[in-house]
Amino acid sequence: MTVIAHLSDPHLDGTAEARDRLRRVTAYLLAFSRPVDVVLVTGDLADHGTEYAEVAAELAAFGELPVLVLPGNHDVRANFRAGLTAYVQSVTGGEDPVHQVRDVAGARFVLLDTTVPGEDHGHLSSDSLDWLDAALADPHDGPVFIAFHHPPVGLEHPTMDQWLLREPGQFASLLRRHPVNALFAGHLHNGISTSYAGLPLLLAPGIRSTVPLLAEPPSPTGSLVDPTAPPGLALHVHHPDVPLLTKFVHLA
Repeated sequence: MTVIAHLSDPHLDGTAEARDRLRRVTAYLLAFSRPVDVVLVTGDLADHGTEYAEVAAELAAFGELPVLVLPGNHDVRANFRAGLTAYVQSVTGGEDPVHQVRDVAGARFVLLDTTVPGEDHGHLSSDSLDWLDAALADPHDGPVFIAFHHPPVGLEHPTMDQWLLREPGQFASLLRRHPVNALFAGHLHNGISTSYAGLPLLLAPGIRSTVPLLAEPPSPTGSLVDPTAPPGLALHVHHPDVPLLTKFVHLA
């Protein structure tokens, strides 16, 4: 059994409020009687692309738990690499995409950088797709998960759906050629279970805030996001030869 704690969008910004919301999630996970096998954070670790000393200090609280990270649209690649050297094992540097392959607890995690510098939407270039194709062609005797920030499907929300993964058709075609167990993403600040290219697509709730759907009561602040909603995370449980189990948790 492999248990994945899937976090997303902490948006650390130097404020106690953002730190405390992440710390509630951290404390919840560290209280488990059986430790999770890996902590996966699918982007927007820093709110302004500069707070990586703070991010690194908060991630260090997980102790010996393996922690995997990838950038979101609020992150800045060069700063992300420089500030999170203990968590980034990427062969490229500078403004190149922060792609990684990490093997943890018998599972392979392919961590994709879908960010477009200076933009809020996502995209996978032909070079990134070639990298992914080669990474997935490398045999692995265990489950394979692909994680990224920008999902290719949206909320039917006129604002959030402007900032999805664009031109995802080649991505879907590539996925269908390889054995992959599930896809993990964030960005939409909601716990979502759907599918893409015939695979489970699972989005973690936002830690920093939630985005109300159009039919839901609006944010009490009158903004796009609701920072008063409880922080959340997803727990994914993998057993060989059975469907992946996901539990969405919100910490009141």
